[in-house]
Amino acid sequence: MKTAKVPQIVRADKMPEGTPDIPVCIVGGGSCGLTAAIALRKAGIEVLVLERDDSGTGSSALSSGFIPAAETRLQKSLGIADTQQLLIDDVMNKAHGQAPLHLVKAYVTAVTQAIDALEAMGLPFEIVDGFLYPGHSVRRMHTMPEKTGATLMTRLAQVASDLGADVLGQARVCELWVNDQDRVVGVGYQRPDGAIEHLACQFVLLACNGFGGNTAMVKELLPEMANAVFAGHQGNDGTAIQWGRQLGLQMGDLDSYQGHGSWVTPQGALMTWAFIMEGGVQINAQGKRFNDETGGYSEAAVHVLDQPGSIAWNVFDAPLLALLQSFPDFRDAQAAGALRTAADVPALAALLGCDVATLQATLDEVQAGHTDAMGRTFSRALKAPYHAIKVTGALFHTQGGLEVDAHCRVIKTNGQTLQNLYAAGGAARGVSGQGAAGYLAGNGLLSAVGGGWLAAQDIAKQLQAI
Repeated sequence: MKTAKVPQIVRADKMPEGTPDIPVCIVGGGSCGLTAAIALRKAGIEVLVLERDDSGTGSSALSSGFIPAAETRLQKSLGIADTQQLLIDDVMNKAHGQAPLHLVKAYVTAVTQAIDALEAMGLPFEIVDGFLYPGHSVRRMHTMPEKTGATLMTRLAQVASDLGADVLGQARVCELWVNDQDRVVGVGYQRPDGAIEHLACQFVLLACNGFGGNTAMVKELLPEMANAVFAGHQGNDGTAIQWGRQLGLQMGDLDSYQGHGSWVTPQGALMTWAFIMEGGVQINAQGKRFNDETGGYSEAAVHVLDQPGSIAWNVFDAPLLALLQSFPDFRDAQAAGALRTAADVPALAALLGCDVATLQATLDEVQAGHTDAMGRTFSRALKAPYHAIKVTGALFHTQGGLEVDAHCRVIKTNGQTLQNLYAAGGAARGVSGQGAAGYLAGNGLLSAVGGGWLAAQDIAKQLQAI
C-alpha cells in the first residue's frame, strides 16, 4: 500500500453520488469485529467488515486466545462453580476498583452470551485447566484446543463467512464522514494503490485498534513503556483516538495497558505465566528475585525492564517444563533455541552470570510454605536440573480508548451519546483501570468479544425498530 493517509473527519451531509450503501460498517476484522459481524448476520443484517490487512488477525491472533467468561454452558457442563458476579468482582479487584463498572457488568454478561452462541455455531471451546492466572478465582478461560489466538481468529472468520458476512481486506479506513449533527454518514478507505473508496452506512462500529504501535502516542501517554519491545500488532496505530480527538469525544484510561514480563529475547515469543503460578521464578543477572511474580504478568513488564540490561531469567524445573511444553508459543521458543539447562546451581549461576552464593540464597527461599519478604508464598521447591529462558518486558496492547456507554455507543466530552457510532475492543476504554497493574488476564478478549457482541445487539435492535 502507498503512504497511509492520516485518519481524518470529513464533514458532509451525505456521501458522494453513487456511493454504495450498507446498513453496518465495521472498521477492523479482529475478534471484536468478527464477533459483531457474526451477531449481526445471525440477526439477518447486512454488514461489511473493512480490514487493513489481507485478513483479520490483529492483537487477538498474537494472544493465547483465552477468553474469560462465567456461567457458560461449557463451564456448567464441567461442574465448574462460577458466577458472573464473581467474574465482575475479580475484574474490579484486579483493577483496584478503577475499572468502569458499567462496562465490566455489560461485557461480563455479553461475553457469556457470545461464547454460548459461538459454541452452538461449532467453535470447539475448552476450559484451560491445570492452573489459574493471577486474580481469577476459578477456571473460566475459554480457548480453542490449540490454545492460540490465531486459531480462534481462523474459526471466527470461518463462521462469519459461513453466515454471509463480507470482509474486505487491504482496506484501511482513513475517513469518517460526519454531518453537522455528529451523525456518521459513511467512511472512506484506502486501497493498496492509494486510491480512496467510499461507503455509505447507517451505523459504524470502530473495532479497529489501540495505539501501542504508534511510537509518538506511546511516548505521550505511556512514557514508562517508551523503550519497551512492542509485541502487539503494528496496526495498533491509534486511529480511533485520532478520530476521537477530532470529534471531541471522551477518552478513558489512556495510561492503561497490558504489558508482559515474559517476552522471550532475542527469539521474540511469549512465554506463558503459567510457569510462575505453578512455582517458577524470575531472577535477574545479579542472581536475585526482584518482585512478587504472582501479582500479575502485566505489571511485571516494568519490573523486568528495571533490571540490569532490562532482562530477567525465567527459572523452573522439569515438572514445569512439562507444563510449558503444552503451549504452542513455548514449543516455538524452545525450537528456536531459547531454552537453557543447568545441572546444578553453579552451572545456573554461570549461565546467568551471577555469584553462586547469591543465587543459592535466592533459591533457598523457594521452599514449600515459605513466604518471602515480598509477600510471595511458595507451594514447592525447585529441583535440579534447572531450566532457564531469558526474557524482557514488553508492551502488548493498550487498554484505554474512546469512552462508551453500556451499549458501546461513543460519548462526546459534553456527555452527549452519538447514536450511530460505536466503539469496542481496542478502540474503546477497557476494563483494566489505570496503568498496567489493573490488567486481569483475558481482559483484552473480554472487552473485544463481549464488546463486539454487545454493540451488535444494540445496532440490530435499532435497525429492527426502523
